[in-house]
Amino acid sequence: MPQDRTRSGRTARDAAARDLKFQRLADDLRRGILAGDWSPGSKLPTESQLAQETGLSLTTVRRAFDELVQQGLVDRRQGAGSFVHAGRRDPRVRRTVGVLVPTTQLYYPRVLQGIEEGLSSAGASMQLSTYHYDETEEHRDVQFLLDSGVDGLLLVPTLQGLADPQGRVNSLMSLPVPTVLVERHVLDGGPGDRSEYVCSDHAGGAHDAVRYLHGLGHTRIALVARSANPTIAAVTMGFEAAIAELGLDPLEHLFALKDDWTDQRAGDFVDALLAEGTTAALVFGDREATILGRAIGRRGLHIPGDMALVSYDDETADLADVPLTAVAPPKYRVGRMAADILLRRLTEGDACPVHQIKLRPRIVVRASCGARGADPS
Repeated sequence: MPQDRTRSGRTARDAAARDLKFQRLADDLRRGILAGDWSPGSKLPTESQLAQETGLSLTTVRRAFDELVQQGLVDRRQGAGSFVHAGRRDPRVRRTVGVLVPTTQLYYPRVLQGIEEGLSSAGASMQLSTYHYDETEEHRDVQFLLDSGVDGLLLVPTLQGLADPQGRVNSLMSLPVPTVLVERHVLDGGPGDRSEYVCSDHAGGAHDAVRYLHGLGHTRIALVARSANPTIAAVTMGFEAAIAELGLDPLEHLFALKDDWTDQRAGDFVDALLAEGTTAALVFGDREATILGRAIGRRGLHIPGDMALVSYDDETADLADVPLTAVAPPKYRVGRMAADILLRRLTEGDACPVHQIKLRPRIVVRASCGARGADPS
C-alpha cells in the first residue's frame, strides 16, 4: 500500500509538471501576442518549430496552442498553421468575401452568379477583382483584397504553365484568411495536397462525351482543341482515358491557338479529320465547334450524318447553325458550393473538414450528334 501511494504521488507530480510546462508556454505566447510580437492575422511558429526551440514535446506545445485557441487569441487553419486572431467581429457587421477571376466574360458569369447568391443568402457581400490572365496583376489583386480586410477568399488562380503549381497552391492556402479555389486544382496533387477547392470534373466530362459518341456507333473519334487554355489538360486526360478504355485507335490531337482559328484553318482541320476517317469529334469550345461545323457544311457534308460534333462548354452551343450537343460544366453550382464551403469554414474554423470537390458535367443533347450514316434531316 505505501508503494502504491508513492507511485500515485509521483504520477500526480509528473502530471502537475506537464501542466506547468504547457501553461508557461501558453503564457509566453500570450504575452508575445499582446505585446505585438505577432500582429493580428500573422502566422505563428509551427508546433514542430516551437517544440524544437523549447525542447518541449509536441503534446505540450499542442496543449499550449489549444489554450490560446480557447481564449480566442489564436485561430487554427487546417493545413496552413496557427494565426493570431484578427479581432472579434461585431455580429451586426456583414462578412465580406474577396473573389478573384481572370475574366467576367463567357464562362464566369454563371460561376459569379452562384457565388453572389450563395453569399447574399448568408448576409455576406462580395468584393470582385479581375486580373485579365495577367500573373502580375493577379498577385497584386490578391494583396489588394487582403488589404481591403476581406474575411475570406474565393480564387481562380493561374496554375497552367507554372513550374511548381503545387507550390503556388500551397502559398494561397497559407494566406491569413480562409481560401477556397474555384475551378482550379493541381491535377496530380495526390494525398499530400490539402488545398480546398470546388471544380468541374473536366476530365470526367470529356470521358463521358467520348463514351456517348461511341454509344452512337462512332469508333473514329478525334479531339479538336485550342492549346492555350487552363482546362485543356484535364479534357485531354479524360479523352485519352476513354479512348484507351474503349480500345479505339487514338487519332492525332489537332490543336490550334484561339487567335488562329479562322474559317480557312477550320477547313484544313476538316480535311485532316476526313483523311483520318473521323466520324465524330469533341471540340473545345463552342466557338471553335461552330466554325468547324460551318467548314463541314461548305464541303457539302452534313452534321451529324457525315460528322458528329460535341462541343465543350455549352455557352453558345445552341446558337450554332446545327445546334451543338455539348458538355455543360455545372458553373452555377460550382460557384454556389464554393461560397457555401467558405462561409462554413469562416463559421466552424478547423472543425470544418477540408473540401476537395469535383462536380461532373452533364451532356446536353442537341442536333449535332448521331450514329454514323444517320439521316441528317
